[in-house]
Amino acid sequence: MSEFSTVLSETRRFPPPPAFAAKAHLTSMEDYRRLCAEADADPDAWWAARANEELHWQTPFHTVCEWEPPHAKWFLGGKTNLSYNALDRHLATLGEKAAIRFEGEPGDRRDVTYRQLHAEVCRLANALRALGVKAGDRVGIYLPLIPEAAVAMLACARIGAPHSVVFGGFSAEALRDRMNDAQAKVLITADGGWRKGQVVPLLENVRGALAHGVPTIEKVIVAQRTGAALPALRENEVAWSALVAAQPATCEPEWVDAEHPLFILYTSGSTGTPKGVLHTTGGYGVWTSLTSRWVFDLKPDDIFWCTADVGWVTGHSYVVYGPLMNAATVVLYEGAPTTPAPDRFWDLIERHRVTILYTAPTAIRAFMRLGEAHPKKHDLTSLRLLGTVGEPINPEAWMWYRETIGGGRCPVVDTWWQTETGGILISPLPGVTITKPGSATLPLPGIHPQILDKQHREVKEGAGKLFITKPWPSMLRTIWGNDARFKAGYFGEHPELYFTGDGARRDADGYFWIIGRVDDVVNVAGHRLGTAEVESALVSNLKVAEAAVVGRPDELKGTALVAFVTVKAGVPTTPELVAELCAHVTKEIGAIARPDEIRFAVALPKTRSGKIMRRLLRDVAAGTETKGDTSTLEDLSVLAALRNDDE
Repeated sequence: MSEFSTVLSETRRFPPPPAFAAKAHLTSMEDYRRLCAEADADPDAWWAARANEELHWQTPFHTVCEWEPPHAKWFLGGKTNLSYNALDRHLATLGEKAAIRFEGEPGDRRDVTYRQLHAEVCRLANALRALGVKAGDRVGIYLPLIPEAAVAMLACARIGAPHSVVFGGFSAEALRDRMNDAQAKVLITADGGWRKGQVVPLLENVRGALAHGVPTIEKVIVAQRTGAALPALRENEVAWSALVAAQPATCEPEWVDAEHPLFILYTSGSTGTPKGVLHTTGGYGVWTSLTSRWVFDLKPDDIFWCTADVGWVTGHSYVVYGPLMNAATVVLYEGAPTTPAPDRFWDLIERHRVTILYTAPTAIRAFMRLGEAHPKKHDLTSLRLLGTVGEPINPEAWMWYRETIGGGRCPVVDTWWQTETGGILISPLPGVTITKPGSATLPLPGIHPQILDKQHREVKEGAGKLFITKPWPSMLRTIWGNDARFKAGYFGEHPELYFTGDGARRDADGYFWIIGRVDDVVNVAGHRLGTAEVESALVSNLKVAEAAVVGRPDELKGTALVAFVTVKAGVPTTPELVAELCAHVTKEIGAIARPDEIRFAVALPKTRSGKIMRRLLRDVAAGTETKGDTSTLEDLSVLAALRNDDE
């Protein structure tokens, strides 16, 4: 019996376009089944072959996987370097190819070739060594989404210094906490960055963070971004340009063990204490390289735009490491998607002839709210593949994306993965998989998800908690400095199974549908409902732009459903609309899912990556004080407005 009730029904099906499938890296379901069978029959041999195909190994590995739950080690004995794999091995044949095509929010543009990127990475790597940074020392990166961010990451990888990128939208306090936890030796920043026509004061935030105590940081490297000249620098600060100018454009890479730490990336914990997810070099490199090619069908002539910032894992895996290891051209856009005009994204795609777009469902719903007129002003025919990432996408947004942006001709890959997984685990393969709007479809070869009930019995068809039952190369190794938290958080439910924290259901075809965080599953009159399904039903009403549904305590039902709804431009928020939306949800998925309360909002509280912070909405709905970390929230005034409406 399923642990959760599932109420969403979706019957539309979209096979891969024959012309796309004919040229894809993987062309048929037979390809997929063969790879899965090979991986299951002899995992060590299969993973070894993938590792040797994806990476240059300076020293070959002797052991594929050592699994002592909950700890995994991959490709033991092997030595490699991801900066070398992303840059050096392309120079002989692709040195003059654009690695990065950058556009700043103010409109400035520059292309960086693989040869130029290699030279800049080597200069910064040499500069870091000159500052005393050694293999194993942590380096903080707090930059806007400019080429220097990729340079900094790759320079750290080149010398074996684990980087910890802190998103440029975070506050001085959030930066301080993360740098102290990582015990960073050097911090790389800029004078500022552009967002919504304003300068984000990065250097000012760095100074604020250090003023409150980050004793391990010895030097701050400051890149010039916003002004004609840098402000006067302090004793512990040095200009990027002056520092690297004196350095040679070659730098011997540090050949590190496969298990050498590559980066620490902090995710917000519900307790308010950020947790540093640790990823290592070899396994992460193999999987991000492979999934970039498989999932996005990445080809040499593609212009690949993943809209994520490098402050998030999506930016690590599918802006920097994965695409560059595949010698792709990646687009970097610094600013907000609607600055200076609502069609900025579509203008970028048209001018840069983007072929692959990978963005978040939240962004797609925001574009839906703005209407079709903006994308229709632009030629989007260069696009050949669309991807989504970050949270489950509701079917209507999936369809809008496919039809309005992809012109009905582009496969849509709805990818499921996490900061902790390092790379994509469940996703359509665009030349292989029949897609269903709203479903992440099937696991990639070598990946073993299972849905389990409360007794840890497998649910073949139905809903429950999502686990991964076997180790995979790009899985997190621990929580930095807190292995007990790693064990409790990810293997506390079962000592040998990785618990994703997500609820999911599996249909009769074996397809996975992510319900959302188990925290977002609510118990309504004895039925455990995934709030994502109720949100999807609300958004399928043509008057609704976005919805977030949370539970609040209710004496009679246990939990009452509260829906926070933003409507499309010009739609009046009346009692009649409340009644209409309640009736619409009842019609779509049944009376059990009808919201007890609908609150209209001008905006929903989101992180800068676009995720709705539902735990904050739960506090608002329950009328309780906000708890936990709010440093990732883009606009605190949104939360304040919701609380004012409640008074």
